[in-house]
Amino acid sequence: MCSRSVFVVKLFGAEKDKICMTKPKKMEFRPNDFIVYPAHGVGQIISIEEQDIAGLMLELFVISFEKDKMTLRVPTNKAADVGMRTLSSPDVVAKAMTTLKGKARVKKAMWSRRAQEYEQKINSGDLIAIAEVVRDLHRADDQREQSYSERQLYEAAIERLSREISAVSGCDELDAQSQVNDVLVGRATAAA
Repeated sequence: MCSRSVFVVKLFGAEKDKICMTKPKKMEFRPNDFIVYPAHGVGQIISIEEQDIAGLMLELFVISFEKDKMTLRVPTNKAADVGMRTLSSPDVVAKAMTTLKGKARVKKAMWSRRAQEYEQKINSGDLIAIAEVVRDLHRADDQREQSYSERQLYEAAIERLSREISAVSGCDELDAQSQVNDVLVGRATAAA
Protein backbone atom coordinates (compact mmCIF):
# COMPACT_ATOMS: atom_id res chain seq x y z
CA MET A 1 0.00 0.00 0.00
CA CYS A 2 1.23 3.46 -0.85
CA SER A 3 1.62 5.95 1.98
CA ARG A 4 1.36 8.94 -0.35
CA SER A 5 -1.70 10.24 -2.18
CA VAL A 6 -3.36 7.44 -4.10
CA PHE A 7 -5.32 7.99 -7.28
CA VAL A 8 -7.40 5.68 -9.38
CA VAL A 9 -6.72 6.27 -13.03
CA LYS A 10 -9.34 5.61 -15.67
CA LEU A 11 -8.03 4.95 -19.12
CA PHE A 12 -10.34 4.20 -22.02
CA GLY A 13 -13.24 3.68 -19.58
CA ALA A 14 -11.54 0.82 -17.69
CA GLU A 15 -10.26 1.28 -14.15
CA LYS A 16 -6.56 0.61 -13.79
CA ASP A 17 -4.61 -0.31 -10.65
CA LYS A 18 -3.90 2.33 -8.07
CA ILE A 19 -0.88 4.44 -8.87
CA CYS A 20 1.26 6.18 -6.30
CA MET A 21 1.64 9.86 -7.17
CA THR A 22 4.50 11.66 -5.47
CA LYS A 23 5.18 15.33 -5.02
CA PRO A 24 8.68 16.46 -5.93
CA LYS A 25 10.92 15.83 -2.94
CA LYS A 26 12.17 19.01 -1.32
CA MET A 27 15.82 18.82 -0.32
CA GLU A 28 16.74 19.79 3.22
CA PHE A 29 19.66 22.15 2.72
CA ARG A 30 20.42 25.32 4.65
CA PRO A 31 22.51 28.41 3.89
CA ASN A 32 26.26 27.79 4.23
CA ASP A 33 25.87 24.05 3.44
CA PHE A 34 28.29 22.68 0.88
CA ILE A 35 26.60 20.66 -1.86
CA VAL A 36 27.54 18.86 -5.06
CA TYR A 37 25.79 19.92 -8.25
CA PRO A 38 26.59 17.25 -10.87
CA ALA A 39 27.42 19.54 -13.77
CA HIS A 40 29.51 22.00 -11.73
CA GLY A 41 30.92 20.16 -8.72
CA VAL A 42 31.14 21.50 -5.17
CA GLY A 43 29.30 24.71 -4.36
CA GLN A 44 28.00 26.46 -1.27
CA ILE A 45 24.41 27.52 -0.64
CA ILE A 46 24.59 31.22 0.16
CA SER A 47 20.86 31.75 0.65
CA ILE A 48 17.36 30.49 0.01
CA GLU A 49 15.15 33.08 -1.65
CA GLU A 50 11.72 33.42 -3.20
CA GLN A 51 11.45 34.84 -6.68
CA ASP A 52 8.53 35.62 -8.96
CA ILE A 53 9.12 33.81 -12.25
CA ALA A 54 6.41 33.99 -14.92
CA GLY A 55 3.79 34.76 -12.30
CA LEU A 56 4.78 31.86 -10.02
CA MET A 57 6.52 32.29 -6.68
CA LEU A 58 9.44 29.87 -6.59
CA GLU A 59 11.67 29.08 -3.64
CA LEU A 60 15.28 28.85 -4.87
CA PHE A 61 18.62 27.69 -3.51
CA VAL A 62 21.23 30.31 -4.40
CA ILE A 63 24.48 28.39 -4.87
CA SER A 64 27.91 29.96 -5.25
CA PHE A 65 30.71 28.21 -7.11
CA GLU A 66 33.55 30.42 -5.88
CA LYS A 67 36.31 28.92 -8.03
CA ASP A 68 34.25 29.35 -11.22
CA LYS A 69 32.95 32.78 -10.17
CA MET A 70 29.43 31.55 -10.84
CA THR A 71 26.09 31.73 -9.01
CA LEU A 72 23.34 29.22 -9.73
CA ARG A 73 19.69 29.33 -8.67
CA VAL A 74 17.95 25.96 -8.33
CA PRO A 75 14.26 25.58 -7.41
CA THR A 76 14.15 23.81 -4.04
CA ASN A 77 11.60 21.27 -5.31
CA LYS A 78 13.81 20.38 -8.31
CA ALA A 79 17.09 19.92 -6.45
CA ALA A 80 16.72 16.13 -6.24
CA ASP A 81 15.66 15.89 -9.89
CA VAL A 82 18.85 17.61 -11.09
CA GLY A 83 21.01 15.39 -8.88
CA MET A 84 22.03 17.96 -6.28
CA ARG A 85 23.34 16.16 -3.21
CA THR A 86 25.19 16.59 0.04
CA LEU A 87 28.94 16.06 0.17
CA SER A 88 30.14 12.47 0.15
CA SER A 89 30.80 10.77 3.46
CA PRO A 90 34.41 10.06 4.51
CA ASP A 91 33.71 6.38 3.67
CA VAL A 92 32.90 7.27 0.06
CA VAL A 93 36.04 9.42 -0.12
CA ALA A 94 38.05 6.41 1.12
CA LYS A 95 36.44 4.23 -1.58
CA ALA A 96 37.32 6.84 -4.20
CA MET A 97 40.94 6.83 -3.04
CA THR A 98 40.93 3.01 -3.23
CA THR A 99 39.53 3.25 -6.76
CA LEU A 100 42.51 5.44 -7.71
CA LYS A 101 44.86 2.64 -6.61
CA GLY A 102 43.29 0.18 -9.05
CA LYS A 103 44.54 -0.74 -12.51
CA ALA A 104 43.44 1.59 -15.31
CA ARG A 105 40.59 0.14 -17.35
CA VAL A 106 40.77 1.61 -20.81
CA LYS A 107 38.26 0.25 -23.29
CA LYS A 108 39.24 -0.46 -26.88
CA ALA A 109 36.45 1.79 -28.20
CA MET A 110 37.15 4.84 -30.34
CA TRP A 111 38.43 7.86 -28.44
CA SER A 112 35.33 9.95 -29.20
CA ARG A 113 33.11 7.31 -27.59
CA ARG A 114 35.39 6.93 -24.54
CA ALA A 115 35.62 10.73 -24.17
CA GLN A 116 31.83 10.93 -24.14
CA GLU A 117 31.66 8.23 -21.43
CA TYR A 118 34.33 10.01 -19.36
CA GLU A 119 32.45 13.30 -19.61
CA GLN A 120 29.22 11.62 -18.51
CA LYS A 121 31.01 10.17 -15.48
CA ILE A 122 32.49 13.56 -14.57
CA ASN A 123 29.10 15.26 -14.86
CA SER A 124 27.29 12.50 -12.95
CA GLY A 125 28.48 13.96 -9.66
CA ASP A 126 29.34 10.44 -8.45
CA LEU A 127 32.68 10.64 -6.65
CA ILE A 128 33.60 7.01 -7.42
CA ALA A 129 32.88 7.48 -11.15
CA ILE A 130 35.02 10.63 -11.16
CA ALA A 131 37.84 8.71 -9.44
CA GLU A 132 37.57 6.06 -12.19
CA VAL A 133 38.12 8.76 -14.84
CA VAL A 134 41.17 10.10 -12.98
CA ARG A 135 42.55 6.56 -12.61
CA ASP A 136 41.97 5.69 -16.29
CA LEU A 137 43.39 8.92 -17.72
CA HIS A 138 46.40 9.31 -15.39
CA ARG A 139 49.74 9.02 -17.15
CA ALA A 140 53.00 8.30 -15.35
CA ASP A 141 56.12 10.17 -16.45
CA ASP A 142 57.37 7.19 -18.46
CA GLN A 143 54.11 6.74 -20.41
CA ARG A 144 53.13 8.38 -23.66
CA GLU A 145 51.90 11.95 -23.48
CA GLN A 146 48.18 12.71 -23.32
CA SER A 147 46.34 14.32 -26.20
CA TYR A 148 44.84 17.76 -25.59
CA SER A 149 41.31 16.38 -25.11
CA GLU A 150 42.57 13.62 -22.75
CA ARG A 151 44.38 16.26 -20.71
CA GLN A 152 41.27 18.48 -20.53
CA LEU A 153 39.11 15.60 -19.26
CA TYR A 154 41.79 14.49 -16.80
CA GLU A 155 42.17 18.00 -15.36
CA ALA A 156 38.38 18.43 -15.05
CA ALA A 157 38.07 15.09 -13.25
CA ILE A 158 40.99 15.65 -10.87
CA GLU A 159 39.70 19.14 -10.04
CA ARG A 160 36.20 17.82 -9.20
CA LEU A 161 37.67 15.00 -7.13
CA SER A 162 40.07 17.30 -5.26
CA ARG A 163 37.38 19.90 -4.51
CA GLU A 164 35.07 17.36 -2.94
CA ILE A 165 37.86 15.69 -0.95
CA SER A 166 38.90 19.15 0.23
CA ALA A 167 35.34 20.06 1.29
CA VAL A 168 34.78 16.73 3.07
CA SER A 169 38.11 16.65 4.92
CA GLY A 170 38.30 20.39 5.58
CA CYS A 171 41.77 20.65 4.07
CA ASP A 172 43.03 23.04 1.42
CA GLU A 173 42.28 22.09 -2.20
CA LEU A 174 45.99 21.91 -3.02
CA ASP A 175 46.50 19.46 -0.13
CA ALA A 176 43.62 17.33 -1.44
CA GLN A 177 45.14 17.35 -4.93
CA SER A 178 48.49 16.40 -3.42
CA GLN A 179 46.83 13.42 -1.65
CA VAL A 180 45.32 12.30 -4.97
CA ASN A 181 48.66 12.68 -6.77
CA ASP A 182 50.45 10.70 -4.03
CA VAL A 183 48.01 7.81 -4.51
CA LEU A 184 48.43 7.92 -8.31
CA VAL A 185 52.24 8.05 -8.10
CA GLY A 186 52.20 5.25 -5.52
CA ARG A 187 50.12 3.15 -7.90
CA ALA A 188 52.53 3.82 -10.77
CA THR A 189 55.59 2.86 -8.72
CA ALA A 190 53.89 -0.29 -7.39
CA ALA A 191 53.11 -1.36 -10.97
CA ALA A 192 56.72 -0.83 -12.08
